Amino acid sequence: MRSAGTVAELVQRQWGDHRPGLRYQDTVLSHHQVASGAAARAALLADLLSAGGEPHIGVLLDNTPEFPLWLSAAALAGAAVAGINPTRRGAELARDILHTDCRVLVTECAHLPLLDGLDLPGVRMLVTDTDAYAELLAPYAGAEPGDAARTGVGPTTRMLLYFTSGSTGAPKAAICTQGRLAAAGQSLVDHFGVRREDVHYICMPMFHGNAVIADWAPALAAGAAAALRRRFSASGFLDDVRAHGATYFTYVGRAVQYLLATPERPDDREHPLRLGFGTEAGAVDAARFRERFGVRLVEGYGSSEGGAAVQRTPDTPERAIGKASARDDLAVVDPETGEERPAAVFDGAGRLTNGAEAIGELVNRGHTPFEGYWRNEEAEAQRVRGGWYWTGDLFFRDADGFLYFAGRTDDRLRVDSENLAAAMIENILARWEDAAAVAVYAVPDPVAGDQVMAALALREGAAFDPSAFAAFLAAQPDLGTKMAPRFVRIVPAMPVTATNKVHRVRLRREGFWSVGHVWWNGAGAGYEPFGGGQLSVLLREYEAHGRAELCSRPPDGPNAPDAPNAPDGPGVQARPAVEDTAARRAGPH
Repeated sequence: MRSAGTVAELVQRQWGDHRPGLRYQDTVLSHHQVASGAAARAALLADLLSAGGEPHIGVLLDNTPEFPLWLSAAALAGAAVAGINPTRRGAELARDILHTDCRVLVTECAHLPLLDGLDLPGVRMLVTDTDAYAELLAPYAGAEPGDAARTGVGPTTRMLLYFTSGSTGAPKAAICTQGRLAAAGQSLVDHFGVRREDVHYICMPMFHGNAVIADWAPALAAGAAAALRRRFSASGFLDDVRAHGATYFTYVGRAVQYLLATPERPDDREHPLRLGFGTEAGAVDAARFRERFGVRLVEGYGSSEGGAAVQRTPDTPERAIGKASARDDLAVVDPETGEERPAAVFDGAGRLTNGAEAIGELVNRGHTPFEGYWRNEEAEAQRVRGGWYWTGDLFFRDADGFLYFAGRTDDRLRVDSENLAAAMIENILARWEDAAAVAVYAVPDPVAGDQVMAALALREGAAFDPSAFAAFLAAQPDLGTKMAPRFVRIVPAMPVTATNKVHRVRLRREGFWSVGHVWWNGAGAGYEPFGGGQLSVLLREYEAHGRAELCSRPPDGPNAPDAPNAPDGPGVQARPAVEDTAARRAGPH
C-alpha cells in the first residue's frame, strides 16, 4: 500500500476544484465548496475543542452532506471522528459516546429521540438541521483549508474511532490514523482504476467503516465525486445511480439480495454503474447481479481493524474470497492450539466434506497495520497474541491456497451487516424472569452473515410462552433493532465445558436441528414451533444461495443433539437450569 500522505492533504487539494464533488438529492456541491464547508467546520471545531481534552467528535447522522463535511473538517482540525450507530439504544448508546471521549456530538433532529434522557456530561451537541447550528457556523464561513488545518497533523494523527464488537460486549473502538485511511483509499484507487470522472455512490451507512474506508476515501484520493443516499433503498437504487451518474458503490450484508428482490424491469442494464465492492453477497447472488444488471461485484475481505486482508485475483474460484495480500502471512489455525488446519476437501458437487477439520480462525502471522483500540488494552491483547493478529473470523483454505469465509467465531455475530456481541444480547435476555440460564450464538443466515439464536434454560416449573417472550423483547429499551433472536431453543440444562464455560461450539454445531425444541420467528410475526416443514423450506433457501455446507446436520445416532439420554461427551457437562449464568449475574438494568 503506497503512501498517500494524510486525509487533510487530500481535503486541501479540493480547494479551487469547481467540478461536482458531492451530490445529495437535488443538491450538488463542487469540490471547492466541500473544502470550504470543511474549513468552516474545522475552524468552529478548533474553538469548541480549545479548552483541552481529547480532540474527538461523535457523528450521529444519516448519510447527509454533513457527514462527509465533518469527516473532512476533523481531518483538517486533527480530530478523530467516532461514528455513532443509531440502531443502538439507551445506556449502550451513551456508552459509545462517552467511551470514545467525544467532546462534541454532531446529530440531526431525526435522532434526538434516541438521546432523550441520556446522561452525557461534558458533551456539546450540534444539531445540524436547526437555525441555531446555522448561526453558530456563520462566522466561520470565510475560512480556507490552509488556514483551518491544524499544525502538526500527520500520518499518525488519529482520524477514525469506529466500533467493532467483541466477546465481552465492552465497546471496542478501532483506531484508524490519517495515514492508514489515505493509504487505504489510494490502494483501492490503484486496484480498481478509479478515475476523477467517477462518481462513488455511498448508500451504506457512514458510521460503518465500509462506507468511509472503501467508498468515501477512494473517491477523495482520486478526486472523484461522491453521491449520498440518506439510507439504503433497494427500490430507489437504480434511480439514484442514473440521477447521479454513479459508477461505483460498496455493499455489505444483504444489500445485494434486497436489490435482486426488486421487480425486474426492461431497463435494468441502462445505467453507468460499472463496479460494486463489498462483502457477503455470495457467489450465487453476485452472478445473478451481474446477469441482471450487467455489473461486476468484487467480493473482498479485510478485518475492520485493518489487521488482515484477502485479495481477489483473476483465478480465484467462484466461492472463494481470494488469497492473502502481498503484505500478509495468513493462515487458518485451530483457535485453541494455533496449529494450522488441513486443506479443505470438496466432493464432486463442490461441497466441503471435512469442515470440522478444515475450518479454523484466520490469523496474520506477518506485519499488521492494526493500530489498536481506544482505551481497551484487554481487547488489544486478545487481538494480538503470540505475535499474531487473530481476526476472530472463520475460514478454510483449499489446496491452492485460496481462502473461503465460513462465519464468525462463536461469540460474535454479523446480522444484516451489523456486528453484534453475544454477551450484550445475553445480558438483556437474562432479565426475562422465566430464564435461569441464557446463551446467544450465531447460526448462518441462508443468504449472508448470521442470524441470532438463543438457548434458554427455564426456571423450575416455567414453560416457554412465545407471546410473553415477544412482549418482553419489545419492552427492552436497549435491545437494538437487529438483536432479537430469530431462533429460540429451549434446553433442559445449559451445556458447559469442563472449565464451566457455556459450550458455544456445541450449541452452534447443533444449531436449529433440534426441531422439537426450537421456536422460530421467521416472518417477523411472532414465534412459532420450528418443525419439519419450516426446516425443509429453510434448507432449500440455503441451497439456492450456495450456503448449504454451512448448516450441515450433526451426526445422527445416540449422541445426536437432544437424543434421549444423550451423553454430553468428553469434557462436556450439563449445567442445572437453576444455576445463574454470567448473563444472569449481570442482573436487570
